[in-house]
Amino acid sequence: MTDPKLNRRRFSVLSGAALLANFNSARAQGDKIILGQSAAFTGPAAQLGIQFYQGAKLHFDQLNAQGGVANRQIEIRTLDDGYEPDRCVANTRKLIDEDVLALFGYVGTPTSLAALPLFTKARMPFFAPFSGSMGLRQPFNRYAFHVRASYNDETALIVKQLTYLGLKKIGVFYQNDAYGQAGLSGVTLALASQKLQPVARATVERNSVDVAAAVKTLVAAAPNAIVQIGAYKGCAAFIRAARKAGYGGTFYNVSFVGTQALADELGKDGAGVVVSQVVPSPYTASRPISREFAEAIKRGGGKVQANFSSMEGYLAARVFSDGLRNARGPSREALIAGLESLGGRSYGGFDVTFDASDHAASHFVELSMLTGDGHVRT
Repeated sequence: MTDPKLNRRRFSVLSGAALLANFNSARAQGDKIILGQSAAFTGPAAQLGIQFYQGAKLHFDQLNAQGGVANRQIEIRTLDDGYEPDRCVANTRKLIDEDVLALFGYVGTPTSLAALPLFTKARMPFFAPFSGSMGLRQPFNRYAFHVRASYNDETALIVKQLTYLGLKKIGVFYQNDAYGQAGLSGVTLALASQKLQPVARATVERNSVDVAAAVKTLVAAAPNAIVQIGAYKGCAAFIRAARKAGYGGTFYNVSFVGTQALADELGKDGAGVVVSQVVPSPYTASRPISREFAEAIKRGGGKVQANFSSMEGYLAARVFSDGLRNARGPSREALIAGLESLGGRSYGGFDVTFDASDHAASHFVELSMLTGDGHVRT
């Protein structure tokens, strides 16, 4: 029979170790909860990082004004990677060394995939990357949490819409990296389900607007529509050049393009360009979350532009804050448990579900269209 004194002593030692682990985490954070974000804040994809960050900060600032979570303020520590994987790796190592509680709102597939082995080894939560790559979702990674739908979800809806309209000759213009490959894979998979395949494909380099060769290849194939998997600068350059070359078909983009940034780049040339979206429209009051976001912007002094990217950042911060409230202590493992315990809930019409076996919270996708006057219609 075990000595009860030994049991009590062992319990005391284990409890002390657990408290010490939480104390060390809390001490590293001070009286704040520090999140780390590596994203493009300069360069051709800068608006993606800026807008997402502004939306997230809008929520965290207003939450902090009410006392934060468990009397702790939430702060995002940002590092610019220019949408380049090597810089993202260096930033991620720095943030891990600084012992942030979690990585938050990374922007891009090639950058997020470069960070994946680092945050996995460090056992650090990686929350709400601005990427729909299946490479971040499969195989399941207990440290990665996704608020947005996947590129497979987006491209499935795009292909469904095109074929419903009788448009079956589909070309693909895609970024020559992991992001472009992820989108191309989604389009090809969706077409294959209907015994179709792309009639032509062409690439552009990341952070480049050198689209001449791609325009020549795709316009020659005369597709009914071209699905674009790129960021706003490259996609805008392609649309303009393709139309100048006589292409009269339609253009479809996935959400990562940066809808408002694309609209701003194209101006009147954006009329009729379609973009799939993974969060509700911030431009209408049809859903409670859209009204909440508009009110938050108003309370914040109107400093944040309402667009899909800032809406995604705001939603990511909302969901993260709830997971943090559920966490029993300021440690990474406690945060993971807190997020997984969220289960299914609705954020004003945007439904998310997290549990211990599934960290892909949403499959919400809908289509929007640029109007040519800087606006977006859903």
